[in-house]
Amino acid sequence: MPVSRWRTAAKAGVATVLAGSSAGTASWAAYRHLMSQASSARGVIGRSTAKPPEADGVYGPGDRRPQPWRSGSSADIHLMIFGDSTAAGVGCVVADEVPGVRLARGLADETGKRIRLSTKAIGGATSKGLEGQVDAMFVAGPPPDAAVILIGANDVTKKFAISASATRLGDAVQRLTDAGTVVVVGTCPDLGVVTAIPQPLRTIVRNWGHRLARAQSAHTLSAGGHPVALADLLAPEFLAAPDTMFSADRFHPSAAGYELAARQLLPVLAAALGEWRGGPLPDLPQISAVAESRRFAPRAAASIDRFIRRRGAEISEANAPR
Repeated sequence: MPVSRWRTAAKAGVATVLAGSSAGTASWAAYRHLMSQASSARGVIGRSTAKPPEADGVYGPGDRRPQPWRSGSSADIHLMIFGDSTAAGVGCVVADEVPGVRLARGLADETGKRIRLSTKAIGGATSKGLEGQVDAMFVAGPPPDAAVILIGANDVTKKFAISASATRLGDAVQRLTDAGTVVVVGTCPDLGVVTAIPQPLRTIVRNWGHRLARAQSAHTLSAGGHPVALADLLAPEFLAAPDTMFSADRFHPSAAGYELAARQLLPVLAAALGEWRGGPLPDLPQISAVAESRRFAPRAAASIDRFIRRRGAEISEANAPR
């Protein structure tokens, strides 16, 4: 559909909602329009079947290639990556681009130590899958020294309840910190930068994502973890250079996008381990000021958000067994 028609359809949907029409036909048309956009977006979001490059192993200072981890191998710090496709590195072409590799190398260069990288992240995972990933870690061996979790985008696109998603993340962080692991969480990204999602749906999922990110930060802190609000840190660059920052699927980051994210996570990870020598860490924002300035009809989006929730509840109630 041409851009002009997307815009016309989006504005028509907003107008319908704001008008507060009592006509069932108009309300149903607006709901169907937004759900159609959601179905189209799901064709891009979280559907990549590409397997990211394998990158696990031991990285020493200056090492470009990892040494395989075998029985009897040694490392000073064991770093484990949990989460979804962005944690696994979907969109990367070679192992050098994978975020876990960038973190392991950066940590090795910063500390002068040997870093073992292990990845439990799975493409398409939601907060519901974190429990299984942590279970697999405990089955495989002792807990790692440090863990990085990237999760949230799929919870938004699947419309999971924010409180439940954040609670599941907090539970995973708690299990890891109770085992002595330092945990850093990259909270839900800003979906407002993903232009593959049409308006007004893009603004709606962006709002849900920001609310989830705030809840994730609170639960992570409560569980003894270290949240990093990636939304504001990454949004300006992704909006300014989408062709550079996104991979071919227009949703997952490219090598440049992952490098940018790793640069935000590394200082927090190293500091949490007591290994950071780069100076004081800044307070990281949660809300993307750049994406906020580009919001599509903010009040209209809020109305649509409420409408979708109400309409979804009505449909669920109508379809419930009597």
